[in-house]
Amino acid sequence: MLRFLEGFTDDNCTAQASALPNHVAWTLGHCALTMHRLAHVLDGGALPDSDFMQGDGRDGDHGRYDTESVCFGSVPMIDPARYPSLHRARWIFEAAIDRLAAAAEACSDLSQEIEWHGNAISAERLVLRVCFHNGCHAGQLTDLRRALALPPVIH
Repeated sequence: MLRFLEGFTDDNCTAQASALPNHVAWTLGHCALTMHRLAHVLDGGALPDSDFMQGDGRDGDHGRYDTESVCFGSVPMIDPARYPSLHRARWIFEAAIDRLAAAAEACSDLSQEIEWHGNAISAERLVLRVCFHNGCHAGQLTDLRRALALPPVIH
């Protein structure tokens, strides 16, 4: 996903295009939150306060995401002041990848069933599902890049 950030800056990371649902700042936070929530199930650790705050969906800032602003069903806002800077958002996303990878590696039983959005699924399959979830959002970023007339990153 990170390769698709080329050409995005703090000035356009909340830019949206007609008929496309998400912008870069929201996407990075949403995927990071999803990875942290799965990591929590596997490692029992808390959501990092340094990266997320529990608000009402309007409380994010240039250092942290408001969990309600990037959770499932949230609507991306165009106000960049409600999201971390692009550099910080990228760091938060990468830290979530590292945590999920470490939690999956340390998990003693990836065959255990986990309740996720009302369904039981093995931890192993859920880790893969979250990876595909990130891929789905990476595809949205490629569509957004085209709509915003940014040059392609895959040649």
